Amino acid sequence: MSILTCNHVTLGYDGVPILSDINFSVGQDTYLCVIGENGAGKSTLVKGILGLIKPMSGRIETGDGLKANEIGYLPQQTQIQKDFPASVREVVVSGRINSMGWRPFMTKKDYAEADKNMELLGITNLRDHCYQDLSGGQQQRVLLARALCATKKLLLLDEPVSGLDPVAARDMYELTSMINKEQGIAIIMVSHDLDEAMKYSNHILHLSHKQLFFGKTRDYIAGEDGGVVNPIERYLKRDAANHSRKVEPAASVPYDASAKIKRQEENNG
Repeated sequence: MSILTCNHVTLGYDGVPILSDINFSVGQDTYLCVIGENGAGKSTLVKGILGLIKPMSGRIETGDGLKANEIGYLPQQTQIQKDFPASVREVVVSGRINSMGWRPFMTKKDYAEADKNMELLGITNLRDHCYQDLSGGQQQRVLLARALCATKKLLLLDEPVSGLDPVAARDMYELTSMINKEQGIAIIMVSHDLDEAMKYSNHILHLSHKQLFFGKTRDYIAGEDGGVVNPIERYLKRDAANHSRKVEPAASVPYDASAKIKRQEENNG
């Protein structure tokens, strides 16, 4: 069953479309990597999924009990976030805000959920540390634990390895893969890292102001002969060819059977 569906969605700003006719769905076991060049519309899609902008056409729908405010979100980290003066536990438990409703204060249940997710991601020993004193990789683990506090079904991660060293980046991919496989939480990850995206994902969404590809990762990277190709080059070349190709209408020529027979006789000598 799909927990999130984009049904022929067009998104944009002030009446100008940025993404057109986006059509895909996410199931509980999905690990979807969204790829594309800068300016291709990836951030616009994230805003649409989060409900920050409304579709110009089409529908974005949740299913299987997922509510729109129950998507765990890990945004691109800014310098202000890196310098946030709070303890690790306070940052993690803040992911429970959407589930509080009219409650003015966090409960024992909220803190228990935060403690569970810190343990899952191996940061329990950091719970009383100041967030701004952590390394980049540790901070991303904290923010991932925070996002987990907001959801039981879907994580939306926007460039979560940006700015991380290779070891910390690989660690983040391993963590999200574990969450997907062992916790049964679907992943939508925006990424520029094609190699890692193909390694860890099971589905690819390739955007370039429209949907160039959506499907299983193994189908995305397979060439016509079954070998592995550079899929981005393939799809961009195909897209460029489609734009540059000018198809002229065929002239209406009466069928002349005798002319065909004559040509065949000439070819046969």
